[in-house]
Amino acid sequence: MIEAHLAKIRKRDVISPEEEAAIRGAVSEIREIPADKVLIRAGQDLDNSTMLLDGWMARAKDLRTGERQITELHVPGDFVDLHSFTLKRLEHDILSLTPCTVGIVPHERLRKITEDYPHLTRVYWFMTNLDAAIHRERAVSLGRRSALSRTAHLFCEMLVRLDIIGQARSDGYEFPLTQQELSECHGLTAVHMNRTLQRLRQLGLIRLEDRQLTILDLPALTAVAEFNPSYLYLEQKSR
Repeated sequence: MIEAHLAKIRKRDVISPEEEAAIRGAVSEIREIPADKVLIRAGQDLDNSTMLLDGWMARAKDLRTGERQITELHVPGDFVDLHSFTLKRLEHDILSLTPCTVGIVPHERLRKITEDYPHLTRVYWFMTNLDAAIHRERAVSLGRRSALSRTAHLFCEMLVRLDIIGQARSDGYEFPLTQQELSECHGLTAVHMNRTLQRLRQLGLIRLEDRQLTILDLPALTAVAEFNPSYLYLEQKSR
């Protein structure tokens, strides 16, 4: 069940059979989560972290006006809240965008890993740093990229992230977000989001239908996005 998580690690490092066994043993239970459910609420005391095994989840914050900003998307293989191991509570919600399967990892088992496997401690430190790099790139999109560019950038990023875990085709992937959810990723109105998607279609860059994203011209989409995957740290290095 945690093969996607191991694939994400192995893309960037080498782990031993003993370390793999420790990771597998850290999962105490498997839970099924329905779509559109807040799994973790801001301020909630936490004594475990959540590994996403199947489906899409998000980190999000709600405003008093009822508007929502999605700050991060998570796909299988991601720890959606590894940072809760040290923070013990979050200032944002964790919610399911689709039906999801998650693995529950008690903080006590993570603490045991840090004590017994120094290399895995560095691996998971790297993973939290990788999350931060993705957040910084999202901040650049929200602050400086046009609606067209930030949408193209997200499509390019998710192609890379899903390819790592074997959930992308050469020309696209399943994209389960609604236009409303996509607008909440980009800080746009639903109307503006719709116009942006129409423009990408008119340029011959994408086709999005039946929750399937087809990238018709990847080099052109990459150029519109000014996408450089270096912030995803795809090199395999010993840490």
